[in-house]
Amino acid sequence: MEKIIDINKLVRPNVLALKAYSSARDEYTSIGSKMIFLDANENPNETGVNRYPDPQQRKLKAKLSEIKNISTKNILLGNGSDEVLDLIYRAFCEPALDNVITLPPTYGMYNVLAGINNIESREVLLTEDFEPNIEGIFKKVDNNTKLIFLCSPNNPTGNSFSRDKITEILEKFEGLVVLDEAYIDFSEQVSWIEELDKYPNLIITQTLSKAYGMAGIRLGICYASEEIITILNKIKPPYNVNELTQNRAHYRLQNISEVNSEIADIVYERGVLSKALLEVKFIEKIYRSDANFVLVKVDDALKRYDQLLDKGVVIRNRTNQPLCENTLRLTVGTKEENLKLIKVLKSLD
Repeated sequence: MEKIIDINKLVRPNVLALKAYSSARDEYTSIGSKMIFLDANENPNETGVNRYPDPQQRKLKAKLSEIKNISTKNILLGNGSDEVLDLIYRAFCEPALDNVITLPPTYGMYNVLAGINNIESREVLLTEDFEPNIEGIFKKVDNNTKLIFLCSPNNPTGNSFSRDKITEILEKFEGLVVLDEAYIDFSEQVSWIEELDKYPNLIITQTLSKAYGMAGIRLGICYASEEIITILNKIKPPYNVNELTQNRAHYRLQNISEVNSEIADIVYERGVLSKALLEVKFIEKIYRSDANFVLVKVDDALKRYDQLLDKGVVIRNRTNQPLCENTLRLTVGTKEENLKLIKVLKSLD
């Protein structure tokens, strides 16, 4: 049964009443026209980037729509996922009044953005097996809880959350559930994009930084109901995704077979790496991963981190995160990089 929710009751009143800025390219949208453009105070000399980019990224959204089988009306693009997350905070959370729920250990920017926007972040630790603590979450929820953040597959643990638990949260919670699927392409789990029609309180964020190998262009993606996308469009900067990013992303998306091949290679190497790590004497546990990294528990994380640095290998020490004492996060590299990592690990005293 489809969930019913009044999104307008969740939006900040000032945002609901806001009249969005209308840019020159919002008012005249014809693409490929031979018109003389004298409307946007641009430099008329052709440089390849002297014109403002499409503020709605229509060409790029059309390609994503084709790949993901979802309407362009359900897509918002941002300058990295962090901008998308910030827009969600600013649209739905009243500073110094509302609160959100986060589930450590998880992506640190949820809390950073809460602090920037003066929103209380209520933390509910994952269970020992890195699953959402449903009872704990709903003990922290009150009338001013606007967002629950779920990262699945989760960073830094690497596991995907139980679909039953995500479903329970979506069905019980009267606010918005932000599901961060930055690593979904490396998982056997199916994306929740297919469930958007069923859950109007679901917001999904994805990125081209991981599986698509485009961290440098900064492109984040939001999939949600048309209602939510319309609200976010009201407050996003008019030209938030630049022309170079749009063009490079569109080119990459035209080569999906190449992307899928790279994903398959990374998943294969993840398996090879995980198996090889079993032979490293000071690694006490290797956590199952649905992402492009592997979390391992070691005897002394700081010592091993420093030793690896001395050998020219940079990894991430996650021991400062809850439930992650003495853990290291190892990104899956190329075959050659992974072999070097294993060789170095086995050489350490």
